[in-house]
Amino acid sequence: MNGVIPNQHISAMIDAGAITASPAVIPEQIQPASLDMRLGMTAYRVRASFLAGAGKSVAARLEEFGMHEVDLSGGAVLEKGCVYVVPLMEALALPDDLSAVANAKSSTGRLDLLTRTITDGGTEFDRIPAGYKGPLYAEICPRSFSVLVRPGMRLNQIRFGRGDATLDDAALRALHADIPLVDGDAVIDDGLGFSVDLRLEGTTLVGYRAKPHTGVIDLDNINHYDAGAYWEEVHSTNGQIILDPGAFYILVSREAVTIPPAYAAEMAPFLAMVGEFRVHYAGFFDPGFGFAEAGGAGSRGVLEVRCHEAPFVLEHAQVVGRLVYENMSEVPSQLYGREIASNYQGQGLKLSKHFKTP
Repeated sequence: MNGVIPNQHISAMIDAGAITASPAVIPEQIQPASLDMRLGMTAYRVRASFLAGAGKSVAARLEEFGMHEVDLSGGAVLEKGCVYVVPLMEALALPDDLSAVANAKSSTGRLDLLTRTITDGGTEFDRIPAGYKGPLYAEICPRSFSVLVRPGMRLNQIRFGRGDATLDDAALRALHADIPLVDGDAVIDDGLGFSVDLRLEGTTLVGYRAKPHTGVIDLDNINHYDAGAYWEEVHSTNGQIILDPGAFYILVSREAVTIPPAYAAEMAPFLAMVGEFRVHYAGFFDPGFGFAEAGGAGSRGVLEVRCHEAPFVLEHAQVVGRLVYENMSEVPSQLYGREIASNYQGQGLKLSKHFKTP
């Protein structure tokens, strides 16, 4: 059946050799609709971001663009503003009818840690064609904070699918009529519209802006760092803020969203003409996110926003992105927030798990 592959079938793919790893995949890597991927032992500092290109290997490109190697075995700092390529512990031998899409994990995106997957012969970031057989690499570019990483850390994830399982607008409206996908009116136009909340109840705090000069963040340190050392609070009394070019913001969606168990979703940027900013790095929403029976009862989407060329006025309720829903090929045997330890179920405006909760 067409659709996104659930956790129980990912386990079967591992058993069948379609996914291989050294060392072997551990159960904690398997999510309801994706597989976390682990950093290998070495990072390669490169002169520029690149794609392998048709008929070329990443290894050959590293010889062309590589500057030096960084041994991660004892922990190493990836410097803000630099580009690194790290071979992952996982590799693929996909069947001809199965393709894959990769994305940064939520905590990765909330640190402005641009992480994309590249492959041999690849002509797109984060897109792995059906039948791909070969290694996987993470391209990592810390944008706001330098980070301390080690082998085995999981910064990005991969989702497998068969055929086109995307719900069109008519199917999305029918699903919303059956199971409300948002806690208000649904704006459905090439996906489910996502807007920004700049009038949070009982507070003028509407977001956070990354400070330009901060210390290193050790990605193993959870609930450890004082937010004030890394973030400036963003307040609004009139339902608008001005985004500064080059600055990175954490904001929150106005909608509390639900992903029913038989579906997965991916956040996609809204139309470019609404403003020159990027709205997310981490775009996967798992089955069960915001779902009442999985402990969610509607969860806000955190928006990772970077402004580009010119200052831009962002207004309350402005649509900034859209959720594209897909059918699962089968309901997962585990849901986000219920059977697994999910950091962001039931969330509102929330920084990454590395920061102390105020």
